[in-house]
Amino acid sequence: MPVQSFRSWNASEGRKRAAPQAWRTPWLARIFVFGGAWALTAYGAWEMYHVVSVSRTTFLQYVLLVLFTVNFSWIALAFTSAILGFCALLFRLVKSPRAETLTQKTVVVMPIYNESTARTFAAVAAIRESIEATGLGAHFDYFIVSDTTNPDIWVAEERAFLALRQRLGPDARIYYRHRPKNHHRKAGNIADFVTRWGGHYEHMVVLDADSLMTGTCIVRLAAAMEADPDAGIIQSLPLIINRNTFFARLQQFAARVYGPVIATGLAIWSGRDGNYWGHNAIIRTKAFADHCGLPDLKGKPPFGGHVLSHDFVEAALIRRAGWSVYMLPDLTGSYEESPPSLIDIATRDRRWCQGNLQHSRIIGAKGLKLSTRQHFATGMMAYLASPFWLMQLVVGILIVLQVNYARPEYFTEEFRLFPVWPRFDPERALNLFGLTMAILLAPKLFGLLLTLFDGKLRRACGGGIRLVLSALLEILFSAFFAPIMMVIQSGSVFQILVGRDTGWNPQRRDDGSIPLKDIVRRHRAHTLLGLVAGLSAFMIATSLFAWMSPTIVGLLLAIPLSWASGNLALGLWLKRRGLLMTPEEGDPPAIASRANALQAEFAQAGFDDADGLATLHADPMLRATHEAMLPQVQPRRRGEIEPDRAVAQAKLIDAETIADAVIWLKPKERMVVLHDRALLGLLANLPDGPAHAGAEAPTH
Repeated sequence: MPVQSFRSWNASEGRKRAAPQAWRTPWLARIFVFGGAWALTAYGAWEMYHVVSVSRTTFLQYVLLVLFTVNFSWIALAFTSAILGFCALLFRLVKSPRAETLTQKTVVVMPIYNESTARTFAAVAAIRESIEATGLGAHFDYFIVSDTTNPDIWVAEERAFLALRQRLGPDARIYYRHRPKNHHRKAGNIADFVTRWGGHYEHMVVLDADSLMTGTCIVRLAAAMEADPDAGIIQSLPLIINRNTFFARLQQFAARVYGPVIATGLAIWSGRDGNYWGHNAIIRTKAFADHCGLPDLKGKPPFGGHVLSHDFVEAALIRRAGWSVYMLPDLTGSYEESPPSLIDIATRDRRWCQGNLQHSRIIGAKGLKLSTRQHFATGMMAYLASPFWLMQLVVGILIVLQVNYARPEYFTEEFRLFPVWPRFDPERALNLFGLTMAILLAPKLFGLLLTLFDGKLRRACGGGIRLVLSALLEILFSAFFAPIMMVIQSGSVFQILVGRDTGWNPQRRDDGSIPLKDIVRRHRAHTLLGLVAGLSAFMIATSLFAWMSPTIVGLLLAIPLSWASGNLALGLWLKRRGLLMTPEEGDPPAIASRANALQAEFAQAGFDDADGLATLHADPMLRATHEAMLPQVQPRRRGEIEPDRAVAQAKLIDAETIADAVIWLKPKERMVVLHDRALLGLLANLPDGPAHAGAEAPTH
């Protein structure tokens, strides 16, 4: 994987199309989407200009006009794209190819990082069973590539892998690799796989740890790749399943009902200049290896260092080289999960925010297609929209404050009989507000209408009445959660701009509530902000308070809303009443049911609950296998002493029993032991017995 350059690119380095007759750029769709968005934005800006220019326009009113135009353009583009998706779905204009045979080899790759082994290995086993059921299983291998840094989880992964191999027999075709250091995180994990084993496979299907894909879906992706010699990446549309908390079920419902409209519109106007979301997609391995070696960006994080949101960049580079990237939005059988609470999604969002803003360093890279730059801009605007919205609110408050408390300026440079006041056209303002809300909510309405029109889908969502009630519930609580996310994302943008880096903590995937004290700690500032904003708005003008009431209510209720978001009982209560239902929830996909059953079986084995060192000590065969899977280590130079290894060795020598070692060794020292064959030998020689943590060491 040669490292690519963002500063130089020669068009001659790109490949020629193998099937140019099949390569059609959807110009009409793009003219409609972008031309329509531009026209709507121009109209909105024109109306806003007349709203604020009743009399002499002040500086703050011009600022308000600019901020409104920026925010309006963002929702206008989503609106026109959703119209395109709505029409395509209504008239069934999008159809994915079917698959009957395969001739090439594909690998299914699941990168994992400190995940539950029962969950991830059950998912791989279920995916493999589903592919085998298609009769084309011989064309697929499976790799679990681990970047795990928790020593106990690492040993649990090896135990689960060996148990799964034994379960499946000699034709398992499932492989496992643990990487000593998670260099460049997920992008580095995939790159390590590609450079070591990628040459064996024409294509790779990349998953996330929470991914599930049916055999039919994967086979159809592989067939589509084989049939299209110009395809570099083909992306599926994952639906959210297996969610039970209130917030996660809101997301699950929204993704199922509204998501296809948005995704279909995006797929149509993007055409072969599409994007990649990092998982549940198939990639041509050699094209990826040739063109997706990511360079480090100059400087320190958050804008420098390794590329955080690598998927957008990989799509950009593979497209620059002449390969196509596109989505099959109607391809069924692709699933994922979502964070269970508002705090969990905010934690994930912080990392995504940094990754997308980092793209400001890449959007001007040489040779990128215009549509690729649009994808980068869209990703950045997804997070910049929050501070723009917040600034628009602040400017609105300042203008009302100016009207109510500023002294009128009677004697200006130009003689006037009346003072200069900021004035508005209230009728036009109300009409513009209605237009803005209509454009904002239209994609949701399109998705709801399509679901109501489809009898089978409508019944699977609980029937027409429950479906409408669910949509109203989702819209209401989205409005409540929106100002909280606005403040959180604005804070994230500010932190990134001042140079604060984010970590890479494993995502919490299980349903469950967060302790109330943590919720209060995370949202007390939001509640205080809502209180101050509400009191200030009310003191300035009751009309301002009414205008800001949705934002004020959301912030004031941040703590109870966040508590409710992760509440499992509330989510299950709504489920029992048929609200926020999705077809996959009422009638779970067979692969999801199978994965859940396998997860219960694997959980009973207790791999996730065991101490890794004690397990290796008690099982010589496991220890021998663990050592056999370790990479060869370069011999150290004399005099170079690694502190963690020296401490781990001293503790193992000092330990009288395995219990002593288990108690004394810290996580970093445990990882050193697990990577070192000599230290594993010391561990193996320790006798069983109780801990002697308080005993004095013998003198020699």
